[in-house]
Amino acid sequence: MNSKGASPDRPLAGLDPESQQMVLDTVAQLKKRLLTKEKILEFDRKEIFPEEVIREMLGPEIGLQLLMIPEVYGGLGGGARDSCLVTREMAKICLGITTAFFAIQLGADPIMVGATEEQKKKWLGKIAAGKTLVAYAVTEPDAGSNVAALKTKADPVTDGSGRITGYRINGAKQFISTGGYADFITVLASAPEGPTFFIVEKETPGYQRGKGEEKHGIRASNTSPLTFNDAFVPVENLIGGVPGQGMKQSNEVFGYTRLMVAAMGLGAGESALEIAVAYAQERIQFKTPLSEKQGYAHKLIVPNVVRLTAAAAYIDEVAERLDAGERDLEVEGSIAKIYATEAGNRAAEDSIQALGGYGYITEYVVEKIKRDVRITTIYEGTSEIQQNIISTFRWKKSRKTKGEFYGAMAAEMEQLAVAYPDCGSRYVGLAARALNHMIVLADTHRLTRQQIIMFDLADMMIHVEIGAAAARRASALAPAGGLPAERAALVSRLFADEVCQVFTRNIPRILTGTGEIEPATVAASLAQTKHGEFSGGCRNGVKDMDRLADMVFGR
Repeated sequence: MNSKGASPDRPLAGLDPESQQMVLDTVAQLKKRLLTKEKILEFDRKEIFPEEVIREMLGPEIGLQLLMIPEVYGGLGGGARDSCLVTREMAKICLGITTAFFAIQLGADPIMVGATEEQKKKWLGKIAAGKTLVAYAVTEPDAGSNVAALKTKADPVTDGSGRITGYRINGAKQFISTGGYADFITVLASAPEGPTFFIVEKETPGYQRGKGEEKHGIRASNTSPLTFNDAFVPVENLIGGVPGQGMKQSNEVFGYTRLMVAAMGLGAGESALEIAVAYAQERIQFKTPLSEKQGYAHKLIVPNVVRLTAAAAYIDEVAERLDAGERDLEVEGSIAKIYATEAGNRAAEDSIQALGGYGYITEYVVEKIKRDVRITTIYEGTSEIQQNIISTFRWKKSRKTKGEFYGAMAAEMEQLAVAYPDCGSRYVGLAARALNHMIVLADTHRLTRQQIIMFDLADMMIHVEIGAAAARRASALAPAGGLPAERAALVSRLFADEVCQVFTRNIPRILTGTGEIEPATVAASLAQTKHGEFSGGCRNGVKDMDRLADMVFGR
């Protein structure tokens, strides 16, 4: 893969292939021993948080949490690619269990990115030892995804000489994963200098854990409110030792954690689709398997394969960039999250439909997956929050670089189209150039004030960038040939068709939806964006779907 952050002289962070496979094998064994289908359904039905199972996963015989901890603090030193792969495989088993495990990683992230060396040794060492559940406490009842609006306060406590000895925390947190069971939490509170992360242990006086919420899905996870009433935290538990760094630390965390949520949505969607594919091969209707029905495959199966595979390509690419040492990938994390989680939801929804009445039955699991995967579009920032982030920051970047950001992507796609004409990159490049024009036009006519227009621009940005990742993967595999290369090319072409559909719909809507752009400018913009050419992206689309269906069903 052509990863932007990697270089031949700078190896990627993370595990070697053998160690990575060992961890994945451990996850497979978990499914056989501790997380069987029967147990997963029982946890869901009875709304059980399996604390003993989670703690066993952290114990010396399994030690799954070691993946995310650097070697110097007693861990395995896994990178973003490793975490994404494991999260993806865990999500195929149960998203509730994955959420509980992910909460540990999320709770540790402020320590990873912002703690002093002494704090890292102490607290990461506790996690590595396998006896500690951790939670990440940022969301509040009235703040939601708006971290800047937090109301939880941290007031300094001083001794007789005026030296700060600690902080008294007052406030409330809401929807905290594993909050009711965590041995310690990383909590964001507003100190006089600004938002600051603190470590709060469960025995802290004034800190109270509320009753777990009854939820639509992820019932095997615990979600609890937390309250702080003059909860005293020693100054040694201020993460990083310097107050006011919480926003910077949380922004660093988001680029990584949203990628992990993307992997959750991807894994859950893949799990649902695997069930649907197996069912379609066995279910006989009118004397032939459902898998032989073109309409069934083309409507319910193949489009989801395309979306999930393209999402996987983008997640892998961003993970590699993180492992290569690249930072400031918050927007990339948002793109991965919104697309992969929405794709996972669509795959689960279509899988229920694919199974017909059986899809609605608990035993077939897909209805549980649908209930579970819904949350991935909500926690760590809703899809609408991601659209705001993507459109705002990509618009700013495009204007700052005078169109070079998407211009360079367009040129890259055009070059790929010459070298590998079968990967669909021509239309991704066409879309990138059209996107540049639409950003300038929206800016000129002050359409950026219209949130729904910014949402439309975000969807166009998302599809261009994921389409580029799919094309890069296809071109990287092309020289080797064989079925993997053919499949990647099919996915890339079919995803390019999806890009074309989005641009065919969104460009006219942006141009005419507000009524603020005169007809002459509308006509000129349709010509300049080459709007009419996007219809060519679906050429041979049915034929490509037929071939991809053959691969999916092993025909």
